[in-house]
Amino acid sequence: MPTTKYDQQKEFFIDMQRCIGCHACEMACAECETNGQESMIHIHYVERAVSVQTTVQVCMHCEDPACANVCPADAITKDEFGVVHTANSSRCIGCSNCVLACPFGVPKKAEQAELMMKCNMCYDRTSAGKKPMCATVCPSQALFYGTREEIQKMRPNSTPVKKFVFGEQEVNTKVNVMMPKGSTHLKVH
Repeated sequence: MPTTKYDQQKEFFIDMQRCIGCHACEMACAECETNGQESMIHIHYVERAVSVQTTVQVCMHCEDPACANVCPADAITKDEFGVVHTANSSRCIGCSNCVLACPFGVPKKAEQAELMMKCNMCYDRTSAGKKPMCATVCPSQALFYGTREEIQKMRPNSTPVKKFVFGEQEVNTKVNVMMPKGSTHLKVH
């Protein structure tokens, strides 16, 4: 039985202000053989008509994943390390419930395959003690995989937040978003 080297001290951090829209993360993700040459991470323009600012969208790996909760086929699982995995192809029925339920808009349905696909935090790499592909290639370190101590040294004026408030609903995640120092949550309107 293979031994997992998943380092639970390391976390995934996103600093939206540092994203330069280079798409290196998308290209690296698409190279991953487990994704079928499809990127599971996406770059979006915030307000393209007036700004070149971009933002990166990855799976937030929720503590209580809505995508898994609404899956009628139990195709989406969360493991003991908090990683929410892409739908199991032998179980997924392509209903798109997960796509509609995710508050972050992450799961995508691969129409030809009739299968939900999303970021699984490069589990093939992170479970072997390596960084996710996107964090490995990000030139601005908008995507960072490391310890809290490392990110605090790198971003002394920011605080990692993994609590999001959508109206009355609170969603806690495995992935951190860098916010102004002292922040405790991110309220999404």
